[in-house]
Amino acid sequence: MSRLAVVQPAAPWAGAATMRERTVRLLRQAAAAGGRLAVLPELCTVSYDFRTREEVAPSAEPLDGPTVRAWHAVARETGMWVLGGLPERDGRDLRNSAVLVGPAGLLGVYRKVHLYHFEREVFTPGDRFEVWETPVGRLAPLICYDLRFAEAVRLLVLRGAEVLAVPTTWTDRGKPQPWDARGWCGAAYLAAGYAYGSRLWVACADRAGQDGGVRTLGCSLIVDPHGMVQAGPASPDREEVLTAEVRGPTPRATAEMDLIADRRPELYTELVAGGRGRPTGAPGPGEPGQVADAELPPPPGGPAGRRPL
Repeated sequence: MSRLAVVQPAAPWAGAATMRERTVRLLRQAAAAGGRLAVLPELCTVSYDFRTREEVAPSAEPLDGPTVRAWHAVARETGMWVLGGLPERDGRDLRNSAVLVGPAGLLGVYRKVHLYHFEREVFTPGDRFEVWETPVGRLAPLICYDLRFAEAVRLLVLRGAEVLAVPTTWTDRGKPQPWDARGWCGAAYLAAGYAYGSRLWVACADRAGQDGGVRTLGCSLIVDPHGMVQAGPASPDREEVLTAEVRGPTPRATAEMDLIADRRPELYTELVAGGRGRPTGAPGPGEPGQVADAELPPPPGGPAGRRPL
């Protein structure tokens, strides 16, 4: 067994050097708690309250820059591996990247494939997914908005991923109710669903507190392959370090089910065919049988919008 950690820094966000030092302090806490691999948030050396390239560029750095060097120093000192998000300067491009760093140095980089909204004006997207051998198993990174795409998760499962590690920045943007009565945000439920549905360990590391004009949600967590939360969700306001024992790979094939062999990929071709699709058997625009919204009859029991009690 190996212990997996998620590291949740908290506000305020005050410059790349200060934020980098904060991650180093929290990484040492994770190592002291027995972590063999620690996951840090997305872009954790820059405020997420940005809209333009000019706001991010001063904090962007190459893969041999000060942040990777600082995380390597912690890894070399403690023996713990680190997966953390940072704004990467890749030639003339800026990337929203996650780097894997171990005692031997930089071991891998993943560049966010699905850029969210205003990020498209700042970053160049990645074009590949990664699966790496690590002390906690075969680890696949995704970054924040990537987690919304089930196709990416299933592809990583097919490539043998056992642990899904997600540096993230969950915010209150577009969310009328950021947390429910239990203190969970919607993305935490999504993470638990992927863990259960694909028999994966899922570890999400968020930040917490007010970040300029953005409220970050916290809720960092570690979920086991049965959908059971082993650590978290963390506070919406405080920095925390969570750990859980990863008890080895969970078989995706049992006497009752086989999550790979039981698939029907011949029926999923629309997933990779492009376009938005439409319900099976539904007529396309202008085809016979299409009914305009104005022609729909009222529901039973009375005028439109009313039903019998």
